[in-house]
Amino acid sequence: MIGQSTVLAAEFPPSVEDFYLPSILPWGAHESYWFTKITLLVWVTVAVLIIFFLVAYRKPQLVPTKKQWLAESAYGFVRNNIAVEMIGPKGVAFAPYLTTLFLFILLNNFWGIVPLVQLSPNSHIAFPAMLAVISYLLFIIAGIRHHGFLKYFKTALVPPAPWFILPLLIPIEFFSNFLVRPFSLAVRLFANMFAGHLLLLVFTLGGFAMISANAWLAPVAVVSWTMTIALTLLEFLVVCLQAYVFTVLTASYVQGALADEH
Repeated sequence: MIGQSTVLAAEFPPSVEDFYLPSILPWGAHESYWFTKITLLVWVTVAVLIIFFLVAYRKPQLVPTKKQWLAESAYGFVRNNIAVEMIGPKGVAFAPYLTTLFLFILLNNFWGIVPLVQLSPNSHIAFPAMLAVISYLLFIIAGIRHHGFLKYFKTALVPPAPWFILPLLIPIEFFSNFLVRPFSLAVRLFANMFAGHLLLLVFTLGGFAMISANAWLAPVAVVSWTMTIALTLLEFLVVCLQAYVFTVLTASYVQGALADEH
């Protein structure tokens, strides 16, 4: 059996197609190819957040219940420590979006360390890219509404510098403010979640592979699984940190769009 698996692996090496998960629906596979494990996890994340806040605020009380306290704590953390801290008093208006963004990324990241799931939707570039596009449009629209169309782009693209160096600086500012920002937002989140997913898979499946190859390698397999536990704890920190970083950077970009000076 092992020899046959080795031959099959040699004949059919991994390819890019392996990253496209099959449909999980038992019917209409061709029409429902889009409904994969990733799609299901995103839907579960959205459902959990909506249901949680609806239940938490169904009957708000002056002395909050545990669910109400948890919901208010999550919103208060983002509002006070990210929105107001980064943007100022105007940040309160952006707190609902930033809270939703933070919790959505956090819960989607968390799937990467859940046993038997161990796959974050953010390990596929499409989801971080879409979140980056939404944040990108947010700070541009906020800047235009605050300054006006022409003044916003003048503030964003024309730094206070001598006129003769502006032809060099303006393209750099455009590249930095309008191209690098959404790209870096998406790639940072994607790369961290993708790398964490691969590491956990390597050490988890590596232990089983060693035992299957040779029973004498069982002690090494135990070491591999111990590393999986240690990496899961580390990945938990990465899960929280990446959600925080993405939200903080979004707030920072909004603050820059609302600033009166370059």
